[in-house]
Amino acid sequence: MSILEEKLGDWKPVSRLAGIAWLCFYALFLLYARTSPSGFLFLDYANLIIHEGGHFFFSWFGDTIRVLGGTLGELLVPLLCAIYFFWQREATGFAFCIFWFFENFLYIGTYMADARTSALPLVGSEDSDWTILFTQWGLLAQDQKIGATMRTLGYLGMLVTTAWLAYRTRHDAAYKTTSPFL
Repeated sequence: MSILEEKLGDWKPVSRLAGIAWLCFYALFLLYARTSPSGFLFLDYANLIIHEGGHFFFSWFGDTIRVLGGTLGELLVPLLCAIYFFWQREATGFAFCIFWFFENFLYIGTYMADARTSALPLVGSEDSDWTILFTQWGLLAQDQKIGATMRTLGYLGMLVTTAWLAYRTRHDAAYKTTSPFL
């Protein structure tokens, strides 16, 4: 990691107030996500727009990629935003985008687990993307297991992101109190 820090510099400090505010937001969001009966969270409205745009963007690369493009779009947009904040060394922006990236795993997992039952409402199609893809790949019978794994990865990723931001906040607060220049 020191090579990256030499090239990019240190992370910009996270103020104690901003860090605590973001950590509270993430804790409340995780509680909200865990207790949401539908599995569709308020952030998923924005993700749905990105998902549908992903189908359009990836339609130039063939039918399978077009179907997969919605999910790819949902993952690429926050990942590209995270890369931007990483290069800018903005810890809170980076953490938000990585948290958002992993939040997408929750609904993607729910969407995958619905491949056989098709109970979720769909936009512009009779078959869900994951019904089509899992059927094509011979994985339809594993939709529940794959979906649960994706949801677990989403929660783990969000928890690790929150822990990293807590570390940055504590590190920066400790640095501020020990540095004679701040």
